[in-house]
Amino acid sequence: MNILVVDDEKEIADLIEIYLKNENYNVYKFYESKDILKTLEEVPIDLAILDVMMPDIDGFALCNKIREKYMFPIIFVTAKVEAIDKINGFNLGADDYITKPFQPLELVARVKAQLRRYTKYNQNTLNNANVIAFQNIMINNETHEFYFNDQKIELTPIEFSIMWTLCLNRGFVVKTDELFKEVWQEKYYENDNNTIMVHIRHLREKMHDTGKKPKYIKTIWGVGYKIEK
Repeated sequence: MNILVVDDEKEIADLIEIYLKNENYNVYKFYESKDILKTLEEVPIDLAILDVMMPDIDGFALCNKIREKYMFPIIFVTAKVEAIDKINGFNLGADDYITKPFQPLELVARVKAQLRRYTKYNQNTLNNANVIAFQNIMINNETHEFYFNDQKIELTPIEFSIMWTLCLNRGFVVKTDELFKEVWQEKYYENDNNTIMVHIRHLREKMHDTGKKPKYIKTIWGVGYKIEK
């Protein structure tokens, strides 16, 4: 599992890294908040450990920014011991709050506890045959609800059917003719490709994805469409 550690006190960040690596976690360590959001887009983080008093972006602001897109557990490890600081941290979406100085083994235990809860929740979601959850996507075929980056996005019935089919076959290319037959339940003709393209464009727009270099729904030219796992 991948754990993000952010603390401008290098000795503490290095100490946390050592203990986490001893438990076979992958650690992404930063001494400042710069470039963290970029890392989150590139690496599937499972848990974050944040200091509050940072020289550039403080931990509270960083937590707030993370919660705009991600729901993995966040633990504050900080010298701010006032009750109001703890309340503020929890209100911003933190899952735990540890004050310095702290016992590294206690921190590891809390990390494991948070990951157990998070993994159990995700597993319960995935065990539902009508629900698919991966990356920043959650789609429910029973309620016809689609969530992207934890925000509910309204889809038309056709858009939902396209998205469900692509998600159901995530990691594989869905051929254009097969996608049309599955969604429209009709025989596919070459001109029908334009119809699919229009709906794909609308889906990308709703996901704030680009058509030139899409991150989610990818066009496999001459074949069909694909969503990566």
